[in-house]
Amino acid sequence: MNILTRARSWMKSRQTAQQLANLSNETLADIGLTRFDIHNAARGRMAR
Repeated sequence: MNILTRARSWMKSRQTAQQLANLSNETLADIGLTRFDIHNAARGRMAR
């Protein structure tokens, strides 16, 4: 994976984490997440 691809991936995961962090606890619960899950969910590392 080249540096540009890694940078884009990192930026996308940060953007996703920020969007999830802006949701209320109730909304996160509706989609099956908690605040502790945001980091892994943003990186696509959630168990299914």
